[in-house]
Amino acid sequence: MSTAATRTTGPDHLWTVDEHLEDILATVRPLEPIELQLLDAQGCVLVEDITVPVSLPPFDNSSMDGYAVRVTDVAGAGEEFPAVLAVVGDVAAGQAEPLHVGPGQAARIMTGAPLPPGAEAVVPVEWTDGGLGEGPVTGMRARSRAPEAAGGHVQVYRSAEARAHVRAKGSDVKAGDRALDAGTILGPPQIALLAAIGRGTVRVRPRPRVVVMSTGSELVQPDEQLGPGQIYDSNSFALTAAARDAGAIAYRVGAVADDADTLRSTIEDQLVRADLLVTTGGVSVGAYDVVKEALSSVGDEDEEGAGIDFRRLAMQPGKPQGFGSIGPDHIPLLALPGNPVSSYVSFELFARPAIRTLMGLDDVHRPRTRATLTTDKALTSPKGRRQFLRGMYADGEVTPVGGAGSHLVAALALADALIVVPEDVESVEPGTEVEVVLLG
Repeated sequence: MSTAATRTTGPDHLWTVDEHLEDILATVRPLEPIELQLLDAQGCVLVEDITVPVSLPPFDNSSMDGYAVRVTDVAGAGEEFPAVLAVVGDVAAGQAEPLHVGPGQAARIMTGAPLPPGAEAVVPVEWTDGGLGEGPVTGMRARSRAPEAAGGHVQVYRSAEARAHVRAKGSDVKAGDRALDAGTILGPPQIALLAAIGRGTVRVRPRPRVVVMSTGSELVQPDEQLGPGQIYDSNSFALTAAARDAGAIAYRVGAVADDADTLRSTIEDQLVRADLLVTTGGVSVGAYDVVKEALSSVGDEDEEGAGIDFRRLAMQPGKPQGFGSIGPDHIPLLALPGNPVSSYVSFELFARPAIRTLMGLDDVHRPRTRATLTTDKALTSPKGRRQFLRGMYADGEVTPVGGAGSHLVAALALADALIVVPEDVESVEPGTEVEVVLLG
């Protein structure tokens, strides 16, 4: 992995959001395809077109419990003058040798069972006396409960058109049809289709393994007691959940204390199970910004220009960012800010597209739309920064939630969109049409 863009910019370069994202996406490559069992392939992206080897359904079959009949034999049937047919036997789903239905005959048939030769339609059991001789019935009776007095005959009280209640062979898909295209994400319906056409394995790009870790000696795990100056670690939970939402297999590492050697050691230990590393915190200019301290000098000895590059971006929130690779396999690493809103916004803009790229998807970005800004007063934005404000979107309108502070987690929980204010805009009046990134 190389980061060519980092070699053409100086340490004082103020990166744009687009430059940083382009550098990431130019560097991260889709994972190599592998063959997986169907359930293991859930959430993965197909790398091959899937052609149907056998039609679905593979034979004409009944869509109802009832009787398989010839159309001529039930023509004109009614309750006053029912058609009386000799029952030649039962046809059950999975039956290997179906019966033959001749003139004046019927076969009792179950839902999903193959239409027997000679039969042209199925009459639902509710249109018959069920072989009991006691008028219309409401359902199919077990064979053992049908009295011998019925005499092996059934009375049919309604006529039926040809192919009535018959699922035709190939009415779902036909042999040779394209079932799924390469690039499809495999969800439950797609896995159902693959199983239905007899595919037990499929070739996919695997879901990327993403390791998330937060840094800070002040961080305490939920359910533990807070001490003086301590806060709960919410970032690692938020970003791990966001990585899973993006399609990754995500592993959360407990918060790492502000010690560079400990962080380096922890990252090295995690490389064995990571296709992408995401850290949060310690990337600014403070005295205890451990990620920057630990990784600024880390590089790949056999690849010039690799390593972690720490940058300033022309955005709010999320100005400090880091990106590069680490370890002998050049695992990409994204170092995100530590403030909760900054880290989450940065994940959506940079880490999520990286994950979707690893998956092999063509469209890696959240959907965007235009919306009318509904607010009591104008929004302000710093000159030269692209600002991302939390908002709630509905019916073509978006309303800001919370302030601009990057620590406001409660407001983040209400937001389902990001309002984008361009770099050259310092004020946005109510009623203005704005760009919106849809998060939900």
